[in-house]
Amino acid sequence: MTRLGLFGGTFDPIHRGHLDVANAARIALNLTAVWLIPAQVPPHRRAPFASAAHRFAMVALACEAHPELFVSDIEMQDQAPSYTATTLDRLSALGFDTTTQYLITGADAFRDIGTWKDYPGILDRCSFVVVSRPGQSALELQRQLPELAPRMTATSAPPPVGPAILLVDAPTAPVSSTAVRDRVRAGAPIEDLVSPAVAAYIEKYGLYGASKDHE
Repeated sequence: MTRLGLFGGTFDPIHRGHLDVANAARIALNLTAVWLIPAQVPPHRRAPFASAAHRFAMVALACEAHPELFVSDIEMQDQAPSYTATTLDRLSALGFDTTTQYLITGADAFRDIGTWKDYPGILDRCSFVVVSRPGQSALELQRQLPELAPRMTATSAPPPVGPAILLVDAPTAPVSSTAVRDRVRAGAPIEDLVSPAVAAYIEKYGLYGASKDHE
């Protein structure tokens, strides 16, 4: 049986922290594959600096070095905001049983789950895999979100039946997309923050530089 992880985001650009989160979830849950889903129109954020086409291409390049990671274009067809609830609707329409899928997110993003569209109903539609990020432990969420603590389970414990919130405490690179963009604007190297293929793509198309991006 295929065990599929779903990891959505703006990926503006995708960086080593994103890849660490995806791989930590994959290993902890023994997932067959993880789909990275770039948002055409990300919710809760200002407009991305790079176009959807550029961000999709960079995710595809980053996945090439990781055989279990794949880029999905499921959010590339719609100009409406890419809410998690909408993504689950699309997957259901394609015949996926979302209750058997694993939606991956960083602990810093999940901390604000109360602001997400269709909360708390979305928690019953799939399992969430929440991975630690620098400055935000996944396990600490049990204290920070006490109303959800009964639904949270560390991945070292026996897996619950049905949708759950699975906490993965794993090291992930202390990188942000903002830091990558700031480095590019400053003319500093970014090879320690993103994959070599992504760094080459950013340079080739002049993304995030002082001049206007090539869209």
